[in-house]
Amino acid sequence: MSKKWYVVHSYSGHESKVKSAIEHRVSTMGLEDQIFAVEIPTEVVINRETGKEEEKKLYPGYLLVRMILNDETWYVVRNTPGVTGFIGSQNNPTALSREEYNNMMGKTKKKAPQAVTNFVVGQTVRIKDGAFTDFDATITDINVDKGTMRVMVTLFGRETPIELEFASVETI
Repeated sequence: MSKKWYVVHSYSGHESKVKSAIEHRVSTMGLEDQIFAVEIPTEVVINRETGKEEEKKLYPGYLLVRMILNDETWYVVRNTPGVTGFIGSQNNPTALSREEYNNMMGKTKKKAPQAVTNFVVGQTVRIKDGAFTDFDATITDINVDKGTMRVMVTLFGRETPIELEFASVETI
């Protein structure tokens, strides 16, 4: 039998607890030679309010388990508290192909964090810091990849473009 990746469904929001529980059960039952890894697919995003990087689950309620599938490993994973089942037929989980695994986990390995934003072009915002603190500005362009936006600020009766980070502005 060979090592393969299987998708395990858990209660949404309990993925980390389930991961720890599976790893603990594997350790206490001596199954390290049959269950090799448990992963939660995540990506790094930038919180637009704080400007800080955070991990976001790509597939809430799902974990990936690399194991040799047999009755014992199926039973150990399936009966871990918080696990609701495997993806596939009831007693015959479907293994992921290498391409499927790479697609799911490839998002985790992005070089630059993806920003999460609710800002839209044309929206009026207030600048929170820097030389233009407390100025109102209108968003003209949003660069989600860099976590920045271009805004227009009125100075001495003239529109002036400025580039700001998401964390430097607030909605009004």
